[in-house]
Amino acid sequence: MTDQDHPAAASMVADQSRPVTGSAAPQPKLPLGVGSIIGQSFSILFRNFFRVLIIGFVPSFFGYLIPIAVLALAGLGTTDSLEQLQQQPANAAAGVAVAGVVVGLFQIAVFAFVAALLAQLAYDAKLSRPVKLRRYLKPALSAVPPIAILSIVVFIILLAITFPIVLLSALLGPLAIVVILGMPALNLWIFAVFAVMAPAIVIERIGFRGLGRSAALTKQYRWPIVGTLLLTAICYLGINIIIGAVFMLLVGSIAFLGDAGGIVSVIAGGILPLILYALISTIGIGLIGIIIALIYARLREIKEGISVDQIASVFE
Repeated sequence: MTDQDHPAAASMVADQSRPVTGSAAPQPKLPLGVGSIIGQSFSILFRNFFRVLIIGFVPSFFGYLIPIAVLALAGLGTTDSLEQLQQQPANAAAGVAVAGVVVGLFQIAVFAFVAALLAQLAYDAKLSRPVKLRRYLKPALSAVPPIAILSIVVFIILLAITFPIVLLSALLGPLAIVVILGMPALNLWIFAVFAVMAPAIVIERIGFRGLGRSAALTKQYRWPIVGTLLLTAICYLGINIIIGAVFMLLVGSIAFLGDAGGIVSVIAGGILPLILYALISTIGIGLIGIIIALIYARLREIKEGISVDQIASVFE
């Protein structure tokens, strides 16, 4: 009797001849690691605080300055423009619309540039490699056009989905409150679909295919991404409260030590609040940019087995 004549041996041979794919059990979905991503993001932010401030504040400063210049060139915000608005409302409205489009496009370009810079900083910082801002400029500038244009596309998608729902809710009467309460969750979910578009464009240099790439990477992980963003927002709110309280004490002390008028009042009433706003907004932009970069890296690790050092090697 041969081995194959034995029932157990025959069964073993039959099992070995079956395709491996059909018999393999499905692999469990690996967790995104929300807590780890948030913890690493705050660690990178605080270890590179001044670099993040430079990356966020300088473009944001020009983002505030350019709109003022555009409005001034358009003759808006002056007494003459108010008179024109009363006498020729159609022409004034057209000027406001053009200025608004220019300002909006510039702000989107600024966002794209900052996101591209932060993605590169996050990976070098995570790997404890030297952070060299000058090295990031060329890849960031090349990524600005696709990131900016695709950001507009995402906004149009959000508008196209939410606007009909808002119209429908107007016909639902009391049930409209359910739709209204669900709108933020829907918007966050849509944002999660395209969340890693910016780092995908910077790292993989895929240009306008960034939306499709982000949708593929975030599949099955969109609600964990939403949870990550919500938890980050809560932590960021706590930071805002602390910074706001410190600045309020500082402003109160300056106002108390100085007189009611003069340079002290200008500093306490105008300059310090502006610095506070710029600081908080820059920290927020930096934190979100780092979080998105780490989410992208984690998704590449889970789905493709690509490590962070392999991702960061494109900058060498």
